[in-house]
Amino acid sequence: MSNTPHSAFSTSDAVANYAEGPKRNVPGYSGLLPMTRILLEEHVPRDGRVLVVGAGGGLEVEDLARANPDWNLDGVDPSGPMLELASQRLGPLMSRVTLHEGYVQDAPTGHFDGATCLLTFHFVPADQRLPMAREIHRRLKPGAPFVAAHLSVEDGEGERDLWMSRYAAFLVSSGSDPRQAAAAREKVQKELSILSPSQDEAVLREAGFKDIRLFFMGFTFRGWVARA
Repeated sequence: MSNTPHSAFSTSDAVANYAEGPKRNVPGYSGLLPMTRILLEEHVPRDGRVLVVGAGGGLEVEDLARANPDWNLDGVDPSGPMLELASQRLGPLMSRVTLHEGYVQDAPTGHFDGATCLLTFHFVPADQRLPMAREIHRRLKPGAPFVAAHLSVEDGEGERDLWMSRYAAFLVSSGSDPRQAAAAREKVQKELSILSPSQDEAVLREAGFKDIRLFFMGFTFRGWVARA
């Protein structure tokens, strides 16, 4: 896998504005974190250990740690500045959190009770998706839950353009200037690796996950829960 953080998180402005980004840019984000937490809590024990892949910024880690005071969490992210932001955000919660700079293969290999990867896979080149998913799978206990959500758009004739147009319209409805929204759409399509939902599910299956179920859809974003 690449050892360079994606450019979306490599500037000081991007780091400083991180916390507001998902709320503005991801349809349904306000429900994604609590749904993720609920899906994990169905199977992760009270004193469980959870792996958070793409933990930079700390929003997801904070949500899980506050709601589950006996959980221990390991977060991994390739961006040092984003991890520093996460550490600042977590404050006293850091007593139950360990942050690792790097990629999932740099995370501990001990068996985790659950894992998440939110709004991260679309930054990973298509040919690296399966190796990454396999690395997550091998760190989980048998049957442990895994929750993933990211950009995932049908690639049939006209489908991708239609949904990306709707995504740009959502950005405008969230306060973006129409020209900025159009530029964001172009940047997403040019720079990110967006698979179709069937391709995303195939990656999970080939990585060894089972009982794969769609639980979230917000225009161009989809989320799945699966078991190791």
